[in-house]
Amino acid sequence: MSKVRVRFAPSPTGPLHIGGVRTALYNYLFAKKHGGDFLLRLEDTDQTRFVPGAEEYIIDALSWCKINVDEGLGAGGRFGPYRQSERKEIYRQYADMLVEKGHAYYAFDTPEELNQMRARMKKAGVASPQYNAVVRENMQNALTLSNDEVQKRLGRGDKYVIRIKVPRNKEVKIHDLVRGWVVINTSYVDDKVIFKSDGMPTYHLANVVDDHLMQITHVIRGEEWLPSAPLHILLYQFFDWEPPKFAHLPLILKPEGNGKLSKRDGDRLGFPVFPTKWTNPITEEESSGYREEGYFAEAFTNMLAFLGWNPGTPNEIFSMEELIKSFSLDRVGKAGAKFDFDKTKWFNQQYLRNKSGKTLAKILIKQIPESQKVEFNYLSKVCALMKERATFVYDIWTTSQFLFVAPNKYEEKVIRKKWNKNSSEILSSIIELFLSIKDFNEKNIELNFKNHLEKNNWSIGMVLPVFRLSVTGLGTGPSMFAVSSLLGKKEVISRMRKAINTLSPHG
Repeated sequence: MSKVRVRFAPSPTGPLHIGGVRTALYNYLFAKKHGGDFLLRLEDTDQTRFVPGAEEYIIDALSWCKINVDEGLGAGGRFGPYRQSERKEIYRQYADMLVEKGHAYYAFDTPEELNQMRARMKKAGVASPQYNAVVRENMQNALTLSNDEVQKRLGRGDKYVIRIKVPRNKEVKIHDLVRGWVVINTSYVDDKVIFKSDGMPTYHLANVVDDHLMQITHVIRGEEWLPSAPLHILLYQFFDWEPPKFAHLPLILKPEGNGKLSKRDGDRLGFPVFPTKWTNPITEEESSGYREEGYFAEAFTNMLAFLGWNPGTPNEIFSMEELIKSFSLDRVGKAGAKFDFDKTKWFNQQYLRNKSGKTLAKILIKQIPESQKVEFNYLSKVCALMKERATFVYDIWTTSQFLFVAPNKYEEKVIRKKWNKNSSEILSSIIELFLSIKDFNEKNIELNFKNHLEKNNWSIGMVLPVFRLSVTGLGTGPSMFAVSSLLGKKEVISRMRKAINTLSPHG
């Protein structure tokens, strides 16, 4: 078997949707699983839809996702150039080859004539008019015009396109690695334009020629391309080339209702649909991205991998190396996968929890306002303590202010439910206890605290909320023994005394 070579070939028409990122990811995982190459190619044959900055965006987004390009844009390679707009002359010769072989033809129909054709067909009850094997016999093309007329029109520079000549009533069979055998009759396939009047090929010709010349062995793409697959198979047959193996991936579906996930769904429900932030170069409208929202790249790719594929095990947390090892196309589902934003946040939470306090502190310290910069080692300890309660790194900062500043106010609900006439006395007793603890670490604090409660016949439910309230101002949070150890004896006692003075009237 030849070396596995796959490609991801987006169009530079805007930002990369997460559906596109998943396609790139599956290509990458498949290539790496089989010791192959992952190529990045730009399909920019439709210059009218070109958006400045889109190419750079695609490269940056894939880089952030750790989908490393072996060949193509940003990496180079022996099969370049990797922008289809720079390969016009290559496609021209193959279009001419098809014409010479009788598998394609010149079509001179004007836009007005095409509109008239569609109108006639709709009037006759055809819901989706196509330029097909029947229609072509009544149009202005090389199949209906004399050779002299064709040459005359070409000679005087009349506008034309080149259309593929689809054979009538022929079955085209495709073995899809996800869907199994797919059989389509050519009566459902129209004579698509393969070379446009502006001198550019269409996607259909360009991608087949490029895939052949670049020795692509597997084409892994979205199911929206499945209707085009018979046409591509025909082109391979017309050129006498061996086609690659095909795999058409299921759609990523919107969380509610039916249909493909769109930017509109994200805007409506409050989540990004792009990997990184995108700024429209024309309108300057900004669209949020997962990177800027605080997601780890590895959490994002892990989530995407599970949108349509599963390893067949209960485990859902996979590193890139583990994804590569486990990935297979036969475990990709045929049905669309519903996007679950809450699950996406869960993935990020899991990755955050698995990181060390120091690692998180390195990220967080860059996000803290200059006026509030803190000592790194202390911040590392805070991160280690608070990470279990965070979904994003910055959550640690917003939820841990009590570890940096003594509370100026206390949670009213806790005061009402837990503070009573005995609370000041209890806290004073605990202050005395803490003063006696020489080694003020978490283990010693907990041991002495619990012994003290037992000695005084106090329940943990009676004392701990009051103790927490006095030190943090809150009703919930991490272990108070860990909090106390981190703050230090002097600070904890100071806060308890302040609470006694402030809250005593409530008793």
